[in-house]
Amino acid sequence: MALEMSTERDGNVLYQQKESDDKFVDWRGREANPKKHGGIRAAALTCVVGVLINMVFLSNAINFVSYFRLSMHYSPATSANMVTNFMGTSFLLSIVGGFICDSLFTSFTTFIIFCAINLVGVILLAIQAQFTHLRPAVDVKPSLFQATILYIGLYAFAAGIAGLNVALPAHGAEQFDHNDARLISAFFNWFNFAICLGGLISSTVMVWVEDHIGWNWSFLITVTALSFSLVIFVTGTPFYRHKRPTAGNSLTRIITVLACAARNWKASSNERMGNQYAVSPINRNRADGQSYDKLKFLDKALIGNTISAAHVEETRTFLGLLPIFASTIMMNCCLAQVETFSVVQGSKMNRKLHNFEIPTQSLNVPPLSIMLASIPLCGRFQHKSHMLQPLWRIGLGIALASGSMAVAALVEAKRREAAHNDVTLSVFWLGWQFLLLGVCDVLTLGGMLEFFYSEAPSTMRSMCAALSWCSISLGYFLSSVLVSIANSVSGKFGTQWLGGDDLNHMRLDLFYTLLGILNTGNFLNYMYWAKRY
Repeated sequence: MALEMSTERDGNVLYQQKESDDKFVDWRGREANPKKHGGIRAAALTCVVGVLINMVFLSNAINFVSYFRLSMHYSPATSANMVTNFMGTSFLLSIVGGFICDSLFTSFTTFIIFCAINLVGVILLAIQAQFTHLRPAVDVKPSLFQATILYIGLYAFAAGIAGLNVALPAHGAEQFDHNDARLISAFFNWFNFAICLGGLISSTVMVWVEDHIGWNWSFLITVTALSFSLVIFVTGTPFYRHKRPTAGNSLTRIITVLACAARNWKASSNERMGNQYAVSPINRNRADGQSYDKLKFLDKALIGNTISAAHVEETRTFLGLLPIFASTIMMNCCLAQVETFSVVQGSKMNRKLHNFEIPTQSLNVPPLSIMLASIPLCGRFQHKSHMLQPLWRIGLGIALASGSMAVAALVEAKRREAAHNDVTLSVFWLGWQFLLLGVCDVLTLGGMLEFFYSEAPSTMRSMCAALSWCSISLGYFLSSVLVSIANSVSGKFGTQWLGGDDLNHMRLDLFYTLLGILNTGNFLNYMYWAKRY
């Protein structure tokens, strides 16, 4: 944000807040030429890279539970928590990537750095899968050395993907004029399409490779795909335009504004006229007609002639996004079950289709196929229907998450009853919860990326876009916490719901019911904040 002197009256200089235009340069640091740099061609390369990056990430993430159980010999509960902790870390660290994009390096440079870190992690995992002496023997838990290799590779992978998740969409969106909301919205629709396509490849080709050829080949393929994505990204260098990082630390500015507002809590708001940067009254009306009249207590930060109105509005905008962000966490806790307990369920069910054994992870294919077909259609009508706007899509996704948990609880109760009668239920019964959760995931992630990026202050777009991934992260961590709480409480009244190694003696159906109830309350909370936004 920049401050432009507007008028002088009674000896006092007043300043009018004005949003500065983003400054873009080419790869040599010269001013970007709109005819040569940016646009659809540059953004398209970002989407192609997005397919490969998400394929690499999901092909490992959705199969880590099986890898930890069958190759590293961890228990089902431990394996599930390892995956949720990995996923949580990979998404939580995205806030670091967002900060780097906004304040230190361009999104292009940030992508290169984190892609290298990601590559190191995948190579370590590939080496461990390739050599048997780096993995434990049958029915033996990993040694300290083996576990160390696993965790270093795992969390280097997590740190790398954290930065990529922020830098890649930010770089793609920067190729368009931010004053054209239709272009920005169209880009995020197609980036969402790329994410789904990467997920489809991981749920089909990569799952088959892991089940029929081996984990060692799966990791080698992902190393190759990740290296290829880096090459493709770099080839677009002459066509990209780059946004210069914003001077200063946006988080420090926000903390300073909050501290000043708290210090001046009891002061009269009229005292802000002593601030040479302030406008009286402060202009809070945005170009889209919405008002910044929320969080008026922040105006008190203007008292004392140290904080600019631009910094107050930056803080006000960022804080206004947080209730929406917080309302999506419980929904992502429900989504965490797809990569954890749903996979364990499928391993206990009949996966035969004639002579072909269906991998549980491939149940993601129908919902992904449906969403791949619907994303272009939604993009075509998005600006003609308010129900396809980001907040509506997020709300619909949260509602579907509650429905999916109700279905999952019923299916697990039926599966468990059948198992006690020596009947193995077909894995296709899991299709409903995979369908609902798959649609939920695509709706909410696409909606969150577009909403947080578009509504963010221009000085911290990448960091606000990172809120989408942080929500997923906190959802995975919350899943681990709820597993521990459910076991602790249920253990005091008999048998732990999720204790032991045998799913047939667990009460996963009750855990799914608990998640459904909690998320229904969360949906009502979201509706309240979305209506007020």
